[in-house]
Amino acid sequence: MSANVETLEFQSEARQLLQLMIHSIYSNKDTFLRELVSNASDALDKVRLEAFRDKELQADTDDLHIALELDPAARTLTVRDNGIGMSRDEVVSLIGTIAKSGTAEFLRKLKENQGGQDQLIGQFGVGFYASFMVADKVTLVTRRAGQDEGTRWESTGEGTYTVEPVADAPQGTAVTLHLKPEDTEEHLHDYASRAKVVEIVRRYSDFITWPIRVEPEGGGEPEVVNSRKALWARSQSEVTEEEYTEFYKHVSHDWTGPLETIRLAAEGVFEYQALLFLPQRAPFDLFMRDRKRGVQLYVKRVFIMDDCEELMPEYLRFVKGVVDAQDLSLNVSREILQQDRQIQLMRRRLVRKVLSTVKSLMTDKPDSYATFWSEFGRAVKEGLLDDVDNRDAILDIASFASTHDQEKPTTLADYLARMPEGQEHVYYLTGESRSALENSPHLEAFLAKGYEVLLLTDAIDEMWVGSVPEYKGKKLQSVAKGQVDLDDDKDENAAKERAEEFAGLLGWLTEQLGDAVKEVRLSSRLTTSPACVVGDDFDLTPTLEKMYRAMGQEMPQVKRVLELNPTHPLVTALRTAHAEDRPDLADTAELVYGMALLAEGGDLPDPTRFVRLLATKLEKAL
Repeated sequence: MSANVETLEFQSEARQLLQLMIHSIYSNKDTFLRELVSNASDALDKVRLEAFRDKELQADTDDLHIALELDPAARTLTVRDNGIGMSRDEVVSLIGTIAKSGTAEFLRKLKENQGGQDQLIGQFGVGFYASFMVADKVTLVTRRAGQDEGTRWESTGEGTYTVEPVADAPQGTAVTLHLKPEDTEEHLHDYASRAKVVEIVRRYSDFITWPIRVEPEGGGEPEVVNSRKALWARSQSEVTEEEYTEFYKHVSHDWTGPLETIRLAAEGVFEYQALLFLPQRAPFDLFMRDRKRGVQLYVKRVFIMDDCEELMPEYLRFVKGVVDAQDLSLNVSREILQQDRQIQLMRRRLVRKVLSTVKSLMTDKPDSYATFWSEFGRAVKEGLLDDVDNRDAILDIASFASTHDQEKPTTLADYLARMPEGQEHVYYLTGESRSALENSPHLEAFLAKGYEVLLLTDAIDEMWVGSVPEYKGKKLQSVAKGQVDLDDDKDENAAKERAEEFAGLLGWLTEQLGDAVKEVRLSSRLTTSPACVVGDDFDLTPTLEKMYRAMGQEMPQVKRVLELNPTHPLVTALRTAHAEDRPDLADTAELVYGMALLAEGGDLPDPTRFVRLLATKLEKAL
């Protein structure tokens, strides 16, 4: 072995993933070629763009293409491009550590989704490793455009791989698969057969804009075997659903088809075409900081950039596809895009089109809408904070769990349609889980009155409800904030008399619990519980307070209000005990406050002390 050959180890998760590939977890093995051709196409896009932007770059862009080279005798298939290529460090970084932080998550989901593995791989950026489904050994030779020395990478997919410098490597990348024997029972076809390879290219990669060349049987000049027609430039009637599906898989690297296809064409002063897709499943990195958005920008069918943030807002980062503008400069940069008025107008129209498409799903394809919202609803709700212009449109397509139905979420429009006469607000309650909210004392009087309450359990819900004042003229109101008066037939004299009866107890409790609460008052939101803790209208919720602290932000303590149910036997007994000045009432007050915290699913400030006080009380009672 050459002294320059290095043997390196795959990370542990990468070894596990490769073993899954080698032992063939996927039934449709043909798709390995789609992944390699897609990677080659990306490399060609990038070298053309870099050569355009950097006139000093020593790159050959005269005849950019993809070549598929077959050797039936040696049983090899090589996918070759003359694109951007990779440096030695890039080879180790991009290939030696598969999918980086996503690998462990991929393996975890793989175990949870036995039988659904085909639907997972594309989410995790491991398409290159599909090669090991059909090959015993993979050899990659690459040289980055502008560099003198190339790199050879080789592995059998076991625990290690080798890398070594190559002096005479051509620009670009060549991936050579040393093919496994043909085995029809295992869906392993003869991938050294020209007919089979051409069939796969035309099925999966026909729309690739670069020529894909394959040498004819018997030798001769290589022939271009793909049509190279950009789908977004063809009329809708000419494109089949299968072609849309394969194009989606190309731009998304998702092995599952799209949930919905969106086409848009604008003519006039600023012309552009868009072909966008809503995925069926959320990518694993949807809520990771280093996530990428999915829209590619082209100018006059020339690739400009991946993950164009200026075309799609953060809350729609899962949308995949292509936008092809006619009047932008090929030398456009992200900084220019941020300032470009036409780009901003295009972004607004694209966003409106995506939101209107989701709204159409609600009525035309309710099952598809339900899938969309369960996968992407949390992300879409971020737009209620960030996109004021489209806030109403987002509210129109949002669904929420509610007390109306245990299984099916509700839209706000349906909520309004069910509101009984006399209800003035859209009521909601936020918290960490549905079960905790359903058992919350805050709901008691609302449910007794027949008022529906939205149950909001996503972390983002804690944020947006404070920014959205109303929906179609109805104010959004937390049932755990502010003072509530649900008694339509309230006797003013009786209420005044009750307030006087409890005034002494309320004043004493406010003073006794002053370190924890700002006020103790009587409640009209309780029917069966003795007490609850509520916030003022503009107070942070305990959950939001906890979230800020988890992010390292110092937060001042938010004192809340303790409300007592004046009809509950415990509260009336406490009033009597206070009037009689009985001993140990301070401990009882502390227990009542602790019970109210626990009832809403909150955290006790001192659980050990609470247990000790409770044990003492029980001992005396017995």
